[in-house]
Amino acid sequence: MTQGHKRPALDEIKKREILAMLSVGCSRRMAARYVGCSPSTIPNTALRDPDFAKRLGHATLSAQVGYLKNIQKAAKKEQYWRAAAWALERLNPDEFAARRPDTVTIVRIKEMMVTLAQLVIEDLPNPAHRKNIVAGVSAMLAELDAESNEDGGSDEKRPGDA
Repeated sequence: MTQGHKRPALDEIKKREILAMLSVGCSRRMAARYVGCSPSTIPNTALRDPDFAKRLGHATLSAQVGYLKNIQKAAKKEQYWRAAAWALERLNPDEFAARRPDTVTIVRIKEMMVTLAQLVIEDLPNPAHRKNIVAGVSAMLAELDAESNEDGGSDEKRPGDA
């Protein structure tokens, strides 16, 4: 071996073993352990090998699609209604996941912040103070958008909107 050239950590056999394991639902950590590499070697190899990256994504999705098909098949039978509930909770947790009764969603917090800001600015005679409150609440709303990974579309109501 020449100076500066390392042998790839994952040869084609190890790559195929990893892909086979992922396609049946094993984790990357488990696959790495099986072939004797670090878990970080798999994504690092995928960065250098676009074909492997593509096959890696396909293998992972293949397992997930298989699981979803099984859940969907089970959910069609009335006695297995929990399979449908499980799928809904995981695919759309904002709508269907169980919450404690005292849970407040980010959307509800944002609504309450807008309402509170509107109440406050209605009674403030000084336009500069109103502007500061609107700016502060708008900044907090933007931070909530960023933290919750919501799309934060322009149709959202902000304090001071008509």
